[in-house]
Amino acid sequence: MKKIIYLFIYLFTHSANAQDYSIARAWNEEVLHAIRNDFARPTVHARNLFHTSMAMYDIWAVFDENAATFFLGKSLGDYNCEFDGFYNDVLVDENRKKAISYAIYRIMLHRFSSSPGIDEIYSSINNFMDELGYNKYDESTDYHSGDAAALGNYVAQQIIEFGLQDNSNEQNDYANLVYEPLNDPLNTDLGGNPNLSEPNHWQPLTVEEFIDQSGNYHPGGSPEFLSPEWGKVIPFSLSEEDLSIHSTPDYDYWVYHDPTSPSYIQEGIGLEDPFKWGFALVSIWGSHLDPNDDMMIDISPASIGNISNFPETFEEYKDFYNFFDGGDQSAGWEINPSTGLAYEEQMVPRGDYGRVLAEFWADGPDSETPPGHWFTILNYVNDHPQLIKKFRGEGEILNNLEWDIKSYFILSGAMHDAAIAAWGIKGFYDYIRPMSAIRYMCDQGQSSHPNLSNYNPHGIPLVPGFIEVIQEGDPLEGDDLENIGKIKLFTWKGHDYIINADYDIAGVGWILAENWFPYQRPSFVTPPFAGYVSGHSTFSRAAAEVFTLLTDDEFFPGGMGTFDVYTNDFLKFEVGPSMDFQLQWATYRDASDQTSLSRIWGGIHPPIDDIPGRIIGEKIGQAAFSFGEKYFSKEELEVESIVYPNPSNDFLNLQYHFNNNEFKVDIFDLNGRKILSQPVKFNNLNRTRIDISGFNKGVYILYLIDTNNREVAVYKILKS
Repeated sequence: MKKIIYLFIYLFTHSANAQDYSIARAWNEEVLHAIRNDFARPTVHARNLFHTSMAMYDIWAVFDENAATFFLGKSLGDYNCEFDGFYNDVLVDENRKKAISYAIYRIMLHRFSSSPGIDEIYSSINNFMDELGYNKYDESTDYHSGDAAALGNYVAQQIIEFGLQDNSNEQNDYANLVYEPLNDPLNTDLGGNPNLSEPNHWQPLTVEEFIDQSGNYHPGGSPEFLSPEWGKVIPFSLSEEDLSIHSTPDYDYWVYHDPTSPSYIQEGIGLEDPFKWGFALVSIWGSHLDPNDDMMIDISPASIGNISNFPETFEEYKDFYNFFDGGDQSAGWEINPSTGLAYEEQMVPRGDYGRVLAEFWADGPDSETPPGHWFTILNYVNDHPQLIKKFRGEGEILNNLEWDIKSYFILSGAMHDAAIAAWGIKGFYDYIRPMSAIRYMCDQGQSSHPNLSNYNPHGIPLVPGFIEVIQEGDPLEGDDLENIGKIKLFTWKGHDYIINADYDIAGVGWILAENWFPYQRPSFVTPPFAGYVSGHSTFSRAAAEVFTLLTDDEFFPGGMGTFDVYTNDFLKFEVGPSMDFQLQWATYRDASDQTSLSRIWGGIHPPIDDIPGRIIGEKIGQAAFSFGEKYFSKEELEVESIVYPNPSNDFLNLQYHFNNNEFKVDIFDLNGRKILSQPVKFNNLNRTRIDISGFNKGVYILYLIDTNNREVAVYKILKS
C-alpha cells in the first residue's frame, strides 16, 4: 500500500496535472516524499523542512529587490554565511528555478544519505533533476560566475556546514549527549509495570520488534529518547526572553516557553489527584474505540470546533474535557461563512471517529511526521480553488512561486521552533507516558478507598463501570482465583483480540489492567520520548496560527477542510472504519484541536500534556509569522521589526540583521534629554537586551548608532 501511495505522489507531482506547481512546491513534495521514507523523527524533519525552505526563500530573495535574505550574508548562531551578491539578471525565472533545484537536491543528498529508503529517495530526486534537464554532476559553488547552478550548490554547502554546528549533533546521527532515563525499560510483552522506580518520569519500552510510524524496523528493542537536548538547537524566531536554562549536574537544559512542572503523582485520594485523574481519563476514553457500542456523534463543524478558551486550573480541566463521553467544550459553528448556509450534520459511530483520529493525526496519513503533515495540509489549502493568494489577505494576488516560498518559509520556521520548544521541555521534565503510568498505578492497587486492603496512595482511582476491583465470581478472577483484588479496566481490549487485521477489531470490554495498551500498533506502542508537552499539540497550534495569519482568515477555503475516509480502508492494525465519512474542520484551529484530542483517544497523552502544548504553539506560530514576514521587505526589516516587546516594562530586545559590527544605543525622552547611552553587543542570534526598568513611564526615542556615528535605526518606544 505504501509503495502505491508513494507512486501516486510522484506521478501527481511530476505529471501534467501538476504543471502549475511552482518549483518550490515540486521540491517540497520531494522533501515530504523523503521524510516518508526516512525514520520517523519529528525534530529532525522539522529541521529538514526548515533548512530546505530557508534555502528556497533565500534564493528567491536574491532575485527580489525588496526582500532581504535570511541566511545568505548574515550570521545565524555562531555561523557567518558569507555572500556578496549574485550578478545575473538575465532569465531571472529560470535562474531561480535552477538555483532552487540544485540547492534542494544537494541538501537532500546529504540529509537522507542514511535513510532506510535511500534508494527510493535518490531515485525520485535524480529522476526529477533529469526531467528538469539539469546536470546532476555539476558541483561548482563559484556563484561569482553568474551560474545559477553554482549559486544553488553554494547555498546548499553553507546550510550543510551550518547544520553540522547548530547543536543538533547531526554529525553523530543526532545522538543524545548526556541524557539517561531514570527508569528501567518496561517489557511490553509482560504484564504490569513492576520495576518502575520513578513514576513521574519517562520510561523506555522494550518491544521485541520496534517499528516506527514510517514502518522502519529499529534493532535493539528499547528505542532511546529522541532529541532530549534539542532545546539548544539554533531556532528561527525564539528569543532570549522566551528562554529558561535549567541546570542539572550533567547538563544545562534550554527550555523555551517553560510551562513549569506537570502534575506529579500525589498522595491524594482518587480523582482529586490531577495526575491520577488525567491518566484515568485516558483509560476511560479507550472505552470509546468500538464502532459497535451504539454511540453515534455528530462530527461536523456544527458540533465540533470553536474553542474559545483553554483551561488553567484543575477544576477548569475537569470542565474542559468530557471525562466519560470524550471530546471537549466545542461550541460548534452555526453558519459556514463562505456559503452562508448551516453546516450539515454528519452522524458517525464514536468508535470509528476515535480510531480514525488516532491514526490520521499520528504522523499524518502517509507518515510524514507531524510537521510534515502540516505541510501536506498547507499544500491542500494552496490547491483549493477558492483560496485567494494574497499575503495576509491584502495587496496583489501573488504568483504560485512567491506564495509557496513565503508560506513555506514561515511555516517551516514555526515547525522548527515548535520542535525546539516542545522537545526542550520533554528533555528537561522527562514526564511519564500513559503506557507506564496506567500499568504502574494499577499494579499498586486503588487510591479511592483507604479502608480496603488493596489501597495504595499511588493506586489508580476507582470509577464504577470503568475502573474496578476484581471480585470473586468475576469472569477475570483466574482459574486459581489469582486475579481477585487486582484492578480491571473497561477499555479497548488490545492486540491479543486481533488475529487478522483485515477482518478483526479488538473491541471494548473488561481486561486485566496489567495488560492495558494504548491504541497504537503493537510494534510501536508509544513514541520514544517523554509526553510533556505534546509535540502534536505544539506543532498543530503553531501551524494553525500561521495559516490564519497567512490568509487573514481563520476558516479553511470554502469554510471547511475535509479528508475522506472509506469503509474498511483506513485503519492499519484492525479493520475499519465501519462506514464512509469525512473528517471536517471549519477552521485551522479546529483541526489543531482535533489533533490534540486524537492523542488522548490514541492512549498517548493525558490532558496535562495537551493544553500547555496548545498554548505554547499559539505563541510560537504568532511570533514566527511576525518575525518571518519582516524579511519580505528590506525597509520593514531594518526599520520596524527590531525592538520588542513595545511597550515594555523592564527590558527591550533589540534585533539587527548584522551582528559583526560594534554599535551603541542612545535613548532620549521627548524633551530631548539623553536618558541612556551605552555600547551594545549583539549575540549569535543577532539580538541584544536593554534594561529600561529604571525609566519613568512614557514615550522615548531610541537611536542605534554604528562605529561611523551613523544612525542606522530609530525607534519610538513606550515604557509601560
